[in-house]
Amino acid sequence: MKYTITGSLGHISKPIVEGLVKAGHEVTVITSKPGNAGAIESIGATAAIGDVADQAFVEAAFAGADAVYLMIPPKSDVTDWRGHMNQVADNYIGAIRANDIRFAVVLSSIGAHLGAGCGPVDGLYDLEQKLKAVDGLSAKILRPSYFFYNLFAMIPMIKHMGITGSNFGGPAFKLALVHTNDIAAVALQELLNLDFTGHQIRYIVSDEVTTDEIAGALGAAAGKPETPWVVFTDEQQKGGMLQAGLNEEVASNYTAMGEALRTGKMQEDYWANRTGQLGKVKLADFAQNEFAPAFQA
Repeated sequence: MKYTITGSLGHISKPIVEGLVKAGHEVTVITSKPGNAGAIESIGATAAIGDVADQAFVEAAFAGADAVYLMIPPKSDVTDWRGHMNQVADNYIGAIRANDIRFAVVLSSIGAHLGAGCGPVDGLYDLEQKLKAVDGLSAKILRPSYFFYNLFAMIPMIKHMGITGSNFGGPAFKLALVHTNDIAAVALQELLNLDFTGHQIRYIVSDEVTTDEIAGALGAAAGKPETPWVVFTDEQQKGGMLQAGLNEEVASNYTAMGEALRTGKMQEDYWANRTGQLGKVKLADFAQNEFAPAFQA
């Protein structure tokens, strides 16, 4: 089998590529950085160097593939985030149609059922809808929950303010969290099996915890076990991100995503369809093995 993988050698894509190569498959990896070519080739894959915003490049990179793994790379300098995501999505769709690809495993997100009011996830709703309209394509849509890695943003708050927090949360507020290792394991499994048909959705969650439990675990890992979780206003949240250097568009979108979490809209479809099947990595694992070393560094 031949696969084309987007996402270069990121936290999710790299284990996927390694697993596919180990299973004896031919793998092309899309990367925007020429410097990644050597690492890709050392794994046993082929590097396709270019920009996913370039339709002709994407079409050429998808040529001959039996299946593709799709993710829209983050872009921190955009002024029209949803428009940018739709441009990339349209390029993926065009390349799938041009090459008559029949299988796609897609990195979407919890909250992608909404279509509006969920910040950057709104663009993933658009991608899902575009894929649904492709005749003959079987797509497995992966909707992971809130990334553990997002919690690294709490390090400056704990160090300088003695708190954690966001514009969502509270004593009884439960957040579904996911580790990229668990996402990669599911994506690899789906790509190897290719036993799905039509348009199927799979949620991926590693742990379900309250924000107070998150504050306690991160605080303990930082040597400050009494660290509280503070719920910010939307204005405070956005102001903090602007102060940290994010532009207006990105700060506004992330603030909207936090609001969607706070109101329950973002997680509502997950809780309504929860299977109880969780990944391997738990909050305690992340706090001890990854957050603590990062905090000390």
